[in-house]
Amino acid sequence: MDSVAGAALASWTLNPWLIALLLATAAIYLRGWIRGRRLFQHERDYSRLSAFFCGLMVLFLALDSPLDAFDSLFLSAHMTQHLLLLMVAPPLILVGYPMLPLLRGLPKRFVKEGLGPFLSWPLLQRVMRRLVWPPVAFSAFVVSTIFWHLPKFYELAVRSPSWHGAQHAFFFWTGILFWWPVVQFGPGKPRWPRGLVIPHLLLADIFNTVLSAFFVFSGRLLYPSYAAVRASRMSAQDDQTLAGLIMWVPGSIIYLIPAFVIVVRLLSGTQVRRTTTVVKRVRKTRQRPLVKRFNLPKWRRVAQVAMLLLAIAIMVDGFSGSQVAPMNLAGVLPWIHWRALSILALLVAGNLFCMVCPFTLARDIGRILLPAKLRWPRRLRTKWLPLGLIAVYLWAYEAFGLWNSPWLTASVIAGYFIAAVAIDGVFRGASFCKYVCPIGQFHFVASLVSPREVRVRSSAVCKTCRTHDCIRGNQNARGCELYLFQPKKSGNLDCTFCLDCVKACPHDNVGILPTAPAGTLLGDPYRSSIGRLSKRTDLAALALLIVFGAFVNAAGMVAPVMMWEHGWHARLGARSMPAIVGAVSVLGLLIAPLLAFAICAGFNRLQGRGLDLARRFVFTLVPVGIAMWAAHLLYHFATGWGGPWIHVQAIPAWLTSAQIVLLDAGVLLTLYVGWRVALQSAGRARTAIGLLAPWAGLACTLYGVGVWILFQPMQMRGMLP
Repeated sequence: MDSVAGAALASWTLNPWLIALLLATAAIYLRGWIRGRRLFQHERDYSRLSAFFCGLMVLFLALDSPLDAFDSLFLSAHMTQHLLLLMVAPPLILVGYPMLPLLRGLPKRFVKEGLGPFLSWPLLQRVMRRLVWPPVAFSAFVVSTIFWHLPKFYELAVRSPSWHGAQHAFFFWTGILFWWPVVQFGPGKPRWPRGLVIPHLLLADIFNTVLSAFFVFSGRLLYPSYAAVRASRMSAQDDQTLAGLIMWVPGSIIYLIPAFVIVVRLLSGTQVRRTTTVVKRVRKTRQRPLVKRFNLPKWRRVAQVAMLLLAIAIMVDGFSGSQVAPMNLAGVLPWIHWRALSILALLVAGNLFCMVCPFTLARDIGRILLPAKLRWPRRLRTKWLPLGLIAVYLWAYEAFGLWNSPWLTASVIAGYFIAAVAIDGVFRGASFCKYVCPIGQFHFVASLVSPREVRVRSSAVCKTCRTHDCIRGNQNARGCELYLFQPKKSGNLDCTFCLDCVKACPHDNVGILPTAPAGTLLGDPYRSSIGRLSKRTDLAALALLIVFGAFVNAAGMVAPVMMWEHGWHARLGARSMPAIVGAVSVLGLLIAPLLAFAICAGFNRLQGRGLDLARRFVFTLVPVGIAMWAAHLLYHFATGWGGPWIHVQAIPAWLTSAQIVLLDAGVLLTLYVGWRVALQSAGRARTAIGLLAPWAGLACTLYGVGVWILFQPMQMRGMLP
């Protein structure tokens, strides 16, 4: 047996005072639980009993197991202790609803005459209410954690048993305060809105991530005492990295799981049903003004003209101006401003870029001379062509440095105009938008998480309509060129927000209306012009490419990946970079998503489900993918929004936190939608967990990769050195 393993097995502290305290607490709780069970039987009584006993067991393992003996030798062991004391034991104990069972378990006379007056003291009650108020509890949790991880005080705790015990006590009791508003145990009305707990947990996750990343990426030994005594071949620096990872990955999972559960309950529980009437009233007051009051169809043309003039200016500057990218409109506006703002618009208001797209305006002008009589070839009426174009773009962006070449950027924009005019000048409808445009396909998929969509207000009105002008058109508008029949339309796929259906509807029954983000993915209805998502392999492949593309595109700009690529570039020669980036692209955009899909679909097949369910699960990954796109592009926008006019090279202090919040929101929405899809397919929670497990694992893996990317040094593009 390894000497370290043997020493670990023989290093149980077995502190008699601690064991006696834990056993006494368990006995008092059990006695009170039995007495309460006789009075009020509750279906969750046994689960609460189990949770409380598990919490006591975790305390025993943290304080009396070999972890306690090895915490002065291994930082990773000490960090595991901290995780158990801060994040595992407190919520388990609170889930056991300990107050009433502990009071019932004590002698009645002692409770009545001894504890009663003290517990009913108004000052004590006010102090306790303040301490467990979420901002105060969170602050105490953060201050305690930072204080005891400062090198001076950490080393003091390692050297002194008394201070070591104080450190553990602070961790445990601030953990109780932190988790108190999350569990909200006890009878009566909750003191805080349930939604307030979500930012409480997300901020804790951000803090935990930043602190963990500091341990992993600091590059220097924080606590010299671990370098003085080594009990294994692992270096002190590696031990510190492992400690950071222990705090990072399990810690984030512990914070995100309850946040996910609370979001699910808020979105699908009784609280949603109670607010249905209020939401309907708000929608009635807001739906009509968005289109009627501001006359969006009219302003759309004005915005298109402005975008067309801006595109012309970018091309002129790109072809004839300075070829130093940060000093050229073509090197700044498309890659820094447009990409970030278009994603922001998608997340806030829907597919606004397609609404004001200058390429469709040029197409409409070109149709004055071109016939546009042919139908698009049947074999090309899929998403495979734009999927290939997106893959080529993601490769060429890095391989040829599109972002760093104004001339190439201007050429791409000019080619876009030529393709839009040529294709839609020959083929009728909006064939370029629907079957070719890679930008449009990206926005179609990304708009699945948008809070607004073009849809009908009342299906009953559509049932009485006989003209169906929304798709056929009339004297006011041409109708939908993408052949989306509004009564059968669901979601934003293939919808360019052109508002022709809004103008054409004689009943004013179509508008840009609010909807739940990713709500269209919760079901699998037949969608006009698209069919069922569970039957569309091409759409699922497109979504998978966009999701994985977010991480591949961002990873290509961080220091470790760039150093690896440039290392191979030095070995293989000056012209090898396109091939090197091509290999990375094939690995990240083809092999990795196919392998992930095959593994997850294989697990579902073992449970008796076919590819239809796997395709639906692919779309549930869209939120975490779009969140990664948003977090990545936010970095470039925040560091380079001033472009060639204002040199913004400092990284804002809030940036990483905002990126983590975006990524947290994305993975939570992915898990929620995945859970609803799994539950809809399985019907039972236990079976649904099995169906969701591989996809949830994939989402969490992508989340972990995203967090790693966000904490790497990233190249500031669009900026002067």
